[in-house]
Amino acid sequence: MVMDKRICYIAGAGPCGRLDFIPGPADFVIAADGGLAHLIRNGLAADLVVGDFDSLGSVPEHPCVLTLQSEKDETDTAAALREGIGRGYRVFHLYGCAGGRLDHTLANIQLLAELSRQGMRGYLFDEKTVITAITDASIHFNAGASGTISVFSHSDKSTGVSETGLKYPLDRAELTNTCPVGVSNEFIGAESCVSVEGGTLIVMYNDV
Repeated sequence: MVMDKRICYIAGAGPCGRLDFIPGPADFVIAADGGLAHLIRNGLAADLVVGDFDSLGSVPEHPCVLTLQSEKDETDTAAALREGIGRGYRVFHLYGCAGGRLDHTLANIQLLAELSRQGMRGYLFDEKTVITAITDASIHFNAGASGTISVFSHSDKSTGVSETGLKYPLDRAELTNTCPVGVSNEFIGAESCVSVEGGTLIVMYNDV
């Protein structure tokens, strides 16, 4: 269970309809390559800039820059996460990391899954949706949540999957990564919860 309330914010170079966060004094902000332009445009400062700078086109003038090789085994976002983890952060909010190239979006969803397997939590924000991952854990929503919520098994199979307080409840079901039975459930104005006893789930829900 993630107890640390500090947040590491990561801004990627993908489409970014919003950057609506306000970092606290203990939080940390990382720009992954072209994500620096998103931060500057929204009046936000980066504590660290990471990337090979193919998106920005040149190494930025910033007091704290980590320059990566253009030919590498990890994405700029993965490198940014590694830097945040190394600084002791366990909760990550990712912006500009979905909705552009599908391969990068899928790669970032894999990063969310790996964070959850290590006992951490990542949230990927696009304009209207939040994506996260849970492993042998649960995620709770208050009664004000609305819209749709979808749950997918990232593991080959996820066991003991329960969904309570939603339009279509589940009770200790088994989901697999080849059958999208968990797509498009709905909030109904009640406190709700998604949990999994064994495996990793990708959870996508409306951000309102």
